[in-house]
Amino acid sequence: MTQGINTISPIDNSVYVRRNYASKDEINKVLGTARKAQESWKATPLSERKELCSRAVDAFVAEKEAIAEEICWQMGRPICSAAGEVAGMEERSRAMIKLADQGLATIKLEEKEGFERWIQREAIGVVFVVAPWNYPYLTAINAIMPAILAGNSVVLKHSAQTPLCAERLHQAFIEGGIPEGVFQYLHLCHADTESVIKDERVNYIAFTGSVPGGAMVEKAAAGRFIGIGLELGGKDPAYVRADADLSHAVDTTMDGAFYNSGQSCCGIERVYVHESIHDEFIARAVDWVKALKLGRSDEKETTLGPVVRAKAADFVRDQIKEAISQGAVPHIAENDFPKDEPGSAYLPPQVLSNVDHGMRVMTEESFGPVVGIQKVSSDEEAIKLMNDSEYGLTASIFTSDIDKGVNLGQQVETGTFFINRCDYLDPELAWTGIKNSGHGCTLSVMGFDSLTRPKSFHIKKL
Repeated sequence: MTQGINTISPIDNSVYVRRNYASKDEINKVLGTARKAQESWKATPLSERKELCSRAVDAFVAEKEAIAEEICWQMGRPICSAAGEVAGMEERSRAMIKLADQGLATIKLEEKEGFERWIQREAIGVVFVVAPWNYPYLTAINAIMPAILAGNSVVLKHSAQTPLCAERLHQAFIEGGIPEGVFQYLHLCHADTESVIKDERVNYIAFTGSVPGGAMVEKAAAGRFIGIGLELGGKDPAYVRADADLSHAVDTTMDGAFYNSGQSCCGIERVYVHESIHDEFIARAVDWVKALKLGRSDEKETTLGPVVRAKAADFVRDQIKEAISQGAVPHIAENDFPKDEPGSAYLPPQVLSNVDHGMRVMTEESFGPVVGIQKVSSDEEAIKLMNDSEYGLTASIFTSDIDKGVNLGQQVETGTFFINRCDYLDPELAWTGIKNSGHGCTLSVMGFDSLTRPKSFHIKKL
């Protein structure tokens, strides 16, 4: 039997997708085709590239209902919100198409007598995109769209949990009229993924995933002197100041913590609340969470689906159990949600107070429906705790004093800083992280930088 992918749906543990892994010959053919196709694609006028990409987005959006259902079954997103990813993919794609002229523009230098000088951006070649399951289209398109617009060819390797996403994206670009070989996908095992990273025909790696996965990419690419973009997750904090709009802060942070069952790299995983409003915040947050409906993702009334697999749920269960044994106070009782069964992907949400940084739930990425809420007495204490992390993807402060919030934001170690918002990517802003959240940049005009190389022209007139 050919070894391959068996995608187990977290909804009912059934096998939802079966696919064979690409053979060595198929991998070689895809990489060869990608290299050859890129030579002509980079010479295609940007206006034509933009038009083809726009048509691909149109084709993708036209299948939004079927795509939403596939997301629901592959990774467990509730059907009531699964279509939101299609809208997000469209928003990001159209933003990058709009920004392409600026992001890829030639840099004209001031006149110098007897000379002409400019710097232009050139495509780097073949871009290998490795995408995760939690936001299967959003994470992938962050690199795919600017790479193709810039004149590169793309090979996509998607998660074994969401293989249909690679096929859907490929089909959309084909329907949009993309030339053969410019955008392809491969279903790969780990060993073959490493082999592709090492292949001399690949010129850039865009990886979204875990810290160990990012380390694997860097190790596999070592000595090749190629660009690597790594988006590796986070333990994102929020700080609710005493002057915050409490209702807004509760609604926003709890949505940021529990949307997608907490399986978001930029979701809120820890909240620091000023002592003067701490108890009221806890009470309102618990009411908010109790209103969630835990159930099968394919049922319309469900607002909290299962996590991606039982092993992931057990990891979060262990974090919660350990925190409680260390003194954390749980606010969601067993009878508030269906009985929690170890070994099940259906994990009831949990709100913990009386937490501190001696607990893993406040320092180790949870990636599940749990949030720790810690009392603080000052801005200084909050900032110190926010920065006490190996991650630095996003951070949020809730306050009515915008100037003070911005001043505090200058002190927070993060890639994106929010005031009165969280868990959102504005495609016109740079998406980047620091520390173990990775390096590199996608989205915004800066998102084209790593997917191109500068070429200087220095011409002396005789």
